Amino acid sequence: MPPSLRFCDFSNNKLSTFYFGIPYLSMLNLRNNSLGAYLSSKRYTNSSKTELREIDLSLNLIQDLSVDIFHGHVYVVKINLSHNRLTDVTFDLSHLVSLERLDLSYNNISGRTSQISMDTLHKLSKKSNLTIDLSNNLLKSSCQNLIFLQWVDVNFGLLVNTDQYTCQFDNNDVVHMTNVDEIVKQLEKECSSYTTLIICITMGIILTCVILFVALLFRYRWRLRYLYYMTRHKYNVLKGIKSSSTYKYDAFISYANDETDFIVNEVIPKLEGDGNMTLCVHQRDFIAGEEITQNITDGIHQSKRTICILTRSFLNSYYCMFEFNMARMESIYSRDGQNIMFLIFYEQLRPKDLPLVILE
Repeated sequence: MPPSLRFCDFSNNKLSTFYFGIPYLSMLNLRNNSLGAYLSSKRYTNSSKTELREIDLSLNLIQDLSVDIFHGHVYVVKINLSHNRLTDVTFDLSHLVSLERLDLSYNNISGRTSQISMDTLHKLSKKSNLTIDLSNNLLKSSCQNLIFLQWVDVNFGLLVNTDQYTCQFDNNDVVHMTNVDEIVKQLEKECSSYTTLIICITMGIILTCVILFVALLFRYRWRLRYLYYMTRHKYNVLKGIKSSSTYKYDAFISYANDETDFIVNEVIPKLEGDGNMTLCVHQRDFIAGEEITQNITDGIHQSKRTICILTRSFLNSYYCMFEFNMARMESIYSRDGQNIMFLIFYEQLRPKDLPLVILE
């Protein structure tokens, strides 16, 4: 085609592709073709700037357009995209600084138009006498489309053929948009209540999940703590906990500080001296500088048995009960359920004085 060509009419053909490089073309008519699939990802020109003033892409089965299809179209005054299948304006309009007429009639636009497109159209209207035709699109009156309907209300002066605008509510009632401001006000009230309901339901679900999580955390707190201390500094998280067939100590002695004299003067001499046993005693065998909880877990894990000297002081001691529960977890999860605990009642204790975890 000659470079001096100004008007080009390829309407009413069966074109499925179209590409030209005539920078001085003023009018391009591609009406009633089959360019929808092609133009969804490609442009119809290779020119970075064109002198096009009018473009007719109506009746082309267009569902979507390439984002940059109108880049460089600074002189375009009129674009006809009517009688297509567009559901949204997703293509970039920012280059169309001279645009005066955008025909989007007879499409499938329901109202879920991107905020960027709405803002761009509003800005373009300040630079030119822009008019937009949205007639014969079945707009939806729903909370999802509230922002678009608010935009229509604010920019109603840009729209033409407004007597052919209809709006469908969620109950399928269809009304003409002659009083769009009333429709928007009604929808704002409904959506406000709807939003409050959604927030309440969401908060309820989150609260339920938090309570359930806390309950599970409390239910398995000792198991989790045991697993944490047993894996720390020893195993990575993929190896898990493994039982050992050899032990550094014959027994771990768990007792309150009030019973120190009994342990030092009677238990240790008899079991280590007379019984030839090796005991783990926290005042003697714990590693200096290591956390006490880690020392406890390591000591229990390295001991064949755990002996608990039960007294009221023992029951009131946080670390004594920690040792008891860690020994219980060791028995369940590292010794295949083998009973490794010996409870010695050094004081007379009634069943009601004992916590449930010991009675179990």
